[in-house]
Parts: sequence; structure tokens; C-alpha cells
Amino acid sequence: MKLAYPPQANWGGGAGIISTSARLRPFTVALALLDQHSRPPKDRHVKSTLTRTLPESNSPALSALTHHAAEARSWALGDLFKQDAGRAQVFSIEAAGLLLDFSKNHLRHETSNLLADFARERGVESLRDAMLAGERINTTEHRAALHTCLRQPPNTSFLFGGQDITADIQAVLSRMSSFAEKIRDGSWKGYSGQRITDIVNIGIGGSDLGPAMACAALRPYAHPDLRLHFLSNVDGHAADALLSALNPQTTLFIVASKTFTTMETMHNAAAARTWLLQHAQPADLAKHFVAVSTNTNAVREFGIDPVNMFPFWDWVGGRYSIWSAIGLPLLIAIGIEHFREFLAGAHRMDEHFRTAPLGANMPVVLALTGFWYRQFFGTTSQVIAPYHQDLHLFPAYLQQLEMESNGKQITRDGKPVAMPTAPVTWGSVGTNGQHAYFQLLHQGTDLIPVDFIIALKPAHPYKDQHKALLANAVAQAEALMCGSGSGSVSSSGNSSDPTLPPHRVFAGNRPSNMLVLPALDPAALGALIALYEHKTFVQGVLWNINSFDQWGVELGKTLAHRILDELNDAAPITSHDSSTANLIKRVQNVLKS
Repeated sequence: MKLAYPPQANWGGGAGIISTSARLRPFTVALALLDQHSRPPKDRHVKSTLTRTLPESNSPALSALTHHAAEARSWALGDLFKQDAGRAQVFSIEAAGLLLDFSKNHLRHETSNLLADFARERGVESLRDAMLAGERINTTEHRAALHTCLRQPPNTSFLFGGQDITADIQAVLSRMSSFAEKIRDGSWKGYSGQRITDIVNIGIGGSDLGPAMACAALRPYAHPDLRLHFLSNVDGHAADALLSALNPQTTLFIVASKTFTTMETMHNAAAARTWLLQHAQPADLAKHFVAVSTNTNAVREFGIDPVNMFPFWDWVGGRYSIWSAIGLPLLIAIGIEHFREFLAGAHRMDEHFRTAPLGANMPVVLALTGFWYRQFFGTTSQVIAPYHQDLHLFPAYLQQLEMESNGKQITRDGKPVAMPTAPVTWGSVGTNGQHAYFQLLHQGTDLIPVDFIIALKPAHPYKDQHKALLANAVAQAEALMCGSGSGSVSSSGNSSDPTLPPHRVFAGNRPSNMLVLPALDPAALGALIALYEHKTFVQGVLWNINSFDQWGVELGKTLAHRILDELNDAAPITSHDSSTANLIKRVQNVLKS
């Protein structure tokens, strides 16, 4: 059985390019509503490298890749290993303590060189340098993207807008550390004089996914007497389930909203406030609520002492904000020393990204490999399979990072994208995934690349179980590549059993990456997150899109506010299609009864 790849070379938009005109028509109305917000502002301070990209139809590098891909789609991964005994070593990169083995992909040396040529042609190096230098690469919101500055060593300096922002960053981190230590050592008391035992982070999106994922990942490093909880969904069932299990005397809430107006966050914060006031007095709120925000007046009006408000900056995007005050729950959990190790691991990956040549640059290679399959093999999704239970939230974290960053259809210069952009990111921890969706990965009709993630040293004493876990991860990558049965190729290079019935045949020839961590410690987690941040940025450059805005989120939020007013009878039901209007009326009827 041979897996057929769609003939991307003739998808209607020229060599290797998908024409988007027909696909985009259903979204015309939504784009019109957002148009006034989404046009890049005219800014003479933004260098031309931020928008200057060679059109795809005139791209020599893309044309060369297109011709090369026509041949590459016929390669068998097993043959590539037979032809090069040192392939595993050649197609591996080590950086910031991590190892990326990308040898189980349809790549040869020529492929890597052509992909690097395309990256240069798209301006990956110049745009990387522009981002790291603090240029306003988020052109639609006229902002820099300086999350990398948040993890610079404290003895460095970085001038932005004529100000050394490193000093500001370290000042906020120092305040966070002092506060966290009071929670950790028990000197911060609730209204009854008892120490805090439960910390609830109230936020959504980047204010929730990042800290929730990191706290879960670094569970072995957490304070043994503290429990971390995360409340994000506006669904009252979530608040009810959580609050009913907590003791108001020993619970602290962190309300994370830059503007202190985020709808879901403020509804949940109000519910928590009401719950606490059923047991305490308004004067007690300051002992049980702190804020991560920049809206001092709103924070004060809520009942939070502005002394306990921890700010962050508009050059920190939500999904890149775990390194900022948004990481306060993580700092409380693991303490300042481990938090600094977390920052240092990310900084080491930043330095690798900044200095390594494209062909030996781990984030760039990861991005180019993903682009290769998306553009030329027709893949529509990417699986993240961490073989570590404490990384169970990592796929969900990457869903926001990658799909909110690169799920775009408009280029940086305001034109329709002429190639497919972000694939769907999904996955779960191994070995659970093996008993759920790996059937599809092995024998389904879609080609789906997989990123396996393993940690060599466990944080538990069950060595036999850890060996079994790692054996499964390595076996799955081999099985995806080699397959079994008629027409497949075993790891030894010999044809597998040709007598197997068709339903037991695994075609193989399915690609994967293997990311190896020495252990899942703070430094390794920091490096891993930074790796995927930079991968996401590089793919945005390859697709010529702005990875740092999210206008697609705004339309639904605007309509939700309008419909909420209608549900509250504060506005007439107008300007809706009949389906939406009928649904609003049905909800109104039930809520009134």
C-alpha cells in the first residue's frame, strides 16, 4: 500500500501555490467588518524589511522547491536511511540542552539547502533581527514583540523607546518574587489569619494556557503545601465546580487581564468576589485578590490594592506572556530560583536562534520542515505527542501559540495569502494517544506529521514504567516510518512480511520529529517553549503573515457583546439572520421562565 500525496504543483495558483480567491469568498463579510481595524498603520519608523517580500509567483527558491518536491514525494524514508548510514547524526541538532532528530522526514541535503534558500529569500534572518532589535514587527497593532527581553539575564540592558526596559522588567520580577515568597512561606494571611493554601488564576487565552501548562509541566518542583487552580471558561459550571471545593479563608485569586475588561475573566472574577463576600467583608478583598494588569483604576474599584497589581507591557503578546507577570502562578509554585532557571533555558534557545546558521538552527529547521509538508505534501494537521504526563497541557498550549499566530489569510502587506498557512495543531500525551487516534496516524488516508517529545530522566522512582514509556515513543516513530506488510520497508531495510492480509498492512513512510529533553526541568521547559515560539515566528515569515495579531478573535467578541445586550433586553434584536434571531429568542424565553 502506498500513500498518495495530492499533486500540489498544480493547485491553481501557479507552481506549488494554492489560489485562495474561491476559498476566501465565505469570509468576505467578516473581513469587511474587520477591515477598519486590520489595515497596517502607516509608520515611517517601521523598516521596509517588515513588508518587503518577493511575490510567490516570482520566487526562484519556491520554484526550485516545487520541482524538487515532485521527486521527494516518491521517496521512501527507509531508502533514505539505507543510502546514508550517518543520516540520524547529520539530520539532528542540539541546542539549549535539547536534541532534535528530524531524520525521519522526506529530506535530503539538497532539500535542506533549498529550504534554507527559501528562508533567506523570505527574509527570515532580517525579520528575526528586526524582532530581536525591538522593531514594530506587529504592524497591524503598531507594536514590537519583545517577549525575548523578558528572559534576558538581569545584568544586561536593552533600550526601547529611549528607555532601558531591562530595569523595568527586573523591577516587576523582584516585586513578583517578594509577593510569591510571602505566599510560599505562609506569611501572607487570609482574612481569618490562616495561610494561603489554594491559588486560583483567573484569566483566559495566553493568561491561562501558558501558566496552566507550565505549572502542570513543573509539578515536581512545586511547593508541597500549595495547590494551583485555573479558571478560564465563562461557563458558570466551571466556577461552580471550583469554588465549591475551596475554603474562602485560605484561597487567593490572581485576576489576569491587561485591561481588566476581558469579558470571561471579569465575569469569573465577579463570581469569585461574590463567593468570597458571602464569608468575608469588603475590606478583606485585598487579602484574597491580586491583579496582573495595567488598569490601576479598575483594579482599585474591584477592591484590589494597587500595590498588589503586577503590570506587563504592550510589547508582550498574550500567547507569549508566560515570561512576564502572567507567570506569577508559576513563580509562586516553583519559587524564584527555579523560575530564573526557566527564563535562562528560554534565553539559551533565543541565543541559538539568533546566532545559528539557518541549516543548523533548531527553530528554523522545525519551521521549514513543517512548511515543507504543508506546502508540498498537502498536510492539513500536525500532531504533538509528548511522552510525559506532566506535558499533558502542552498540545493545547501550542494550539493557541501556532493557530492564533498563523491562522491567517492576509499577508503583512494586506493581500490574500497565496499558499496554505497554519495547519491544525492537536494531540495528547503518549501512551494514551496510541489507544485513541494513532490508528489514524498509521493507517488513515491523511498524511499527518508528528512531533514526539520525550524526557530521558524521570521525576519519579518507577524506572520500569519510564523504560516502557520511552520504548513506546521510539517504537511509534519507527513504526510510522517503516510500517509493516506488503510494500513496506523494515528498519533493517528488508521488505516486511508480504503474506499479511490487507487490514494488517501499515504503509509506513510517515514522517515525524523526535525532541529529546534530558529531563523535564525548568530550564528544559523554558527552552522547549522558546523553540516553538521561534518556530511559529519563522513560519509566519515564510507565509508572509503577521504572527503577532489575532483579529480573527475580535469579530466574535464584538457580536457576543451585542447579543448579550439583546439577551438582557437592553437592545432590540436586529441585524441578525433568521437562525441567529431565533436562537436568541429561544434563549430569552428560557431565561425568562
